[in-house]
Amino acid sequence: MTVQSRPSPGAGTKALPAGVAEFDPAALERFLRANLPGASGAFALERISGGQSNPTFFATLGDTRMVVRKKPAGEVLPSAHAVDREYRAMAALAGTDVPVPRTILFCDDLSVVGTPFYVMERLEGRVFHDPALPGVSPADRTAMYLSMAETLARLHDVDPEAVGLADFGRPGNYFERQIRRWTTQYQLARWRDLPDLDRLAAWLPAHLPPEEPARICHGDFRIGNLMFHPTEPRVVGVLDWELSTLGQPLADVAFSAMGWATFPHEYGGLRGLDHAALGIPAREDYLSHYYARRKTAMPRRLAPFDTIFSLFRFAVILEGVAARARAGSAAAEDAASVGELAPIFAHRAVEAISDT
Repeated sequence: MTVQSRPSPGAGTKALPAGVAEFDPAALERFLRANLPGASGAFALERISGGQSNPTFFATLGDTRMVVRKKPAGEVLPSAHAVDREYRAMAALAGTDVPVPRTILFCDDLSVVGTPFYVMERLEGRVFHDPALPGVSPADRTAMYLSMAETLARLHDVDPEAVGLADFGRPGNYFERQIRRWTTQYQLARWRDLPDLDRLAAWLPAHLPPEEPARICHGDFRIGNLMFHPTEPRVVGVLDWELSTLGQPLADVAFSAMGWATFPHEYGGLRGLDHAALGIPAREDYLSHYYARRKTAMPRRLAPFDTIFSLFRFAVILEGVAARARAGSAAAEDAASVGELAPIFAHRAVEAISDT
């Protein structure tokens, strides 16, 4: 078992309803009491709804409020659901100006909850699963999108070696390796024919852009994985680091800007909305703000390839969600309907090819 612990202020057991967790909450409670110095008081555990990847829970132990994130039970695709990478990335970035939750401990002892898991602090703030940011003023929407761009720029300016992440990914040939990886994931999860995905898997390797210096990439940088201040229009936490690695920053940028290419019913896109009335920046203004905030040199700017790759990659991720739904191991109740978006995102990527 690997346990890395940081002292946390200290906190009975509240069982979860049937089907909410696939493990015994009492086992987690015993583990936390044994590994959090000074923790005492009542224990409670609550499943967090939403999300298609790693099951996530709010845990409280007296006055200590935590988030527990674990790998799903059952068979998963190789390299998927990497809670160890999430933990390592956030722990490494704790001393930088990238806002991340404070990590508390990591455990790979399967006797506790059945899979590896980690514990981090529970931040206070707002998470929006709708990129239109309902209930927010137009001025605040503008500021929140610009804060999103600034936060991504700060991440890409972090020196991987300086924070102990020089070995967080293989150097060189990032896009070539990523295309191979996601094509393999698609084939492993394959249960139907998606001609657009097959076309993309052939097109992308033939149109590789020049390499940039590798930086720390989040891999899933979007509104739904950001926490904003409770009242102010700024990012206070970047969440869900499962897909983080060393890679090409523009892959992150393209993914973060993907919403401008998709409609609201397509996993919360921005296409077709009245951006000016809502206060949502134009895509080019969002990108320009990112470029202006980068302190390290950028050999090139975003190209159609980056957007096509991001749409392809997300289509494969969604197809994996659909496969888990068919196997009964999905983390969210709406996994089947979300998985049906895979062919739509693949088609959006093919549309982008025709625009090049």
